Amino acid sequence: MSTLSVSNLLGIKHLIKDDIDLIFNTADHFKEVINRPIKKVPSLRDVTIANLFFENSTRTKLSFELAEKRLSADVINFSASGSSVKKGETLIDTVNNILSMKVDIIVMRHPDVGAHEFLSKYVDTKIINAGDGTHEHPTQALLDTFSIKKHLGDVAGKKVVIVGDILHSRVALSNIYALKLLGAQVKVCGPVTLIPKYIESLGVGVETNLRKALEWADVANMLRVQNERMDIKYFPSTREYTQLYGVDKKLLNSLDSEITIMHPGPINRGVEITSDVADSDQAIILNQVENGVAIRMACIYLLAQQIKK
Repeated sequence: MSTLSVSNLLGIKHLIKDDIDLIFNTADHFKEVINRPIKKVPSLRDVTIANLFFENSTRTKLSFELAEKRLSADVINFSASGSSVKKGETLIDTVNNILSMKVDIIVMRHPDVGAHEFLSKYVDTKIINAGDGTHEHPTQALLDTFSIKKHLGDVAGKKVVIVGDILHSRVALSNIYALKLLGAQVKVCGPVTLIPKYIESLGVGVETNLRKALEWADVANMLRVQNERMDIKYFPSTREYTQLYGVDKKLLNSLDSEITIMHPGPINRGVEITSDVADSDQAIILNQVENGVAIRMACIYLLAQQIKK
């Protein structure tokens, strides 16, 4: 397979395994590129990409921007905080105004679930979902599963536990879709109040005891508690959450086998993981960041191949 089966990257749920394999193979090539002394390729010299971020983002926005510049694309950055959106302009009007400047690809983060799907029905451009509400974050799941493959040799058959705030996490949902598609076994672990009722219908196990979850796993993907998405209290205190669901080096060292620690960032050090875990040899957090640029280069490049100039 040399082309994606989809015309937009709206979510992992729309992809087939061949799509992920193609993205991984393309990312392997770009990973080699970004480790050269000259880190740019002229692949997208005639392509214009707009980054539309209607929600705050540091790492994802920087990663996409770097990926686009490594591919030699022309880049426009748009932030909703200082835009006409604040004056009441609709999403479609905002995007159409940007598209009238001859933009080929839109990378968008939006607080509303389904914003990308909605937009794809009304505009004629390639759309990459950089996160929609508590729904999906496909490139994060792709870089996470790619990082597991690079570190452990394969994703199929691996036992992965996602720990923390599953309820509010778009990273968790996209990871579950991607891991299941690639043949991994998946469990979620956290307070009952932070685990969605529907989760087991996705073929995922639930474990509320952190030690049991870690004893079972080859990989633990530690999520932060998303306080900004909470309108009520889901657990008594941060201190109590950390006592029950935080990972420190003492806990890791007491396990029967050495497991791999991941984190999509930003890390709340001392809450979900301690600094000695985040900075340990078992953590591949910085590998995830590096792999994120290669994965986003691959996604952008593959969608750009479908553009008819």
